[in-house]
Amino acid sequence: MPTASDFERMLRGVALRVTRPRVAVLSAVHDRPHADTDSIIGTVRADLGGVSHQAVYDVLRALTAAGLLRRIEPPGSVARYEARVGDNHHHVVCRSCDAIADVDCAVGTTPCLTASDDHGFSIDEAEVIYWGLCPACSTATSS
Repeated sequence: MPTASDFERMLRGVALRVTRPRVAVLSAVHDRPHADTDSIIGTVRADLGGVSHQAVYDVLRALTAAGLLRRIEPPGSVARYEARVGDNHHHVVCRSCDAIADVDCAVGTTPCLTASDDHGFSIDEAEVIYWGLCPACSTATSS
């Protein structure tokens, strides 16, 4: 788990000023992968006290634009954030409880980026979402 100084280095590495809200948001997302904005706001407020919704939204936007966080938004779900960036991994989502887990990309370096017809686009990311029931919901359903 990264420390506050690691987060400060990350921010400086992408030419962002180090602020307490930015460090707190990075820490919250590292602690809770796939967290939604409300969860992140709650965690940041518990850490720093009075921080506005807008401040957290602004930090999330800046950190995502800088490549320190990734925003995912499975259909039918609110936006969620994760710190696993720099690879082309995918997600599996539980249809019942909305739990999300990472799924590494299929064999090869970037097979999902090889579209059958790219229509002239310069593709740099692909998003695949697997849907099903998590182990806990599967067990509950079969009981």
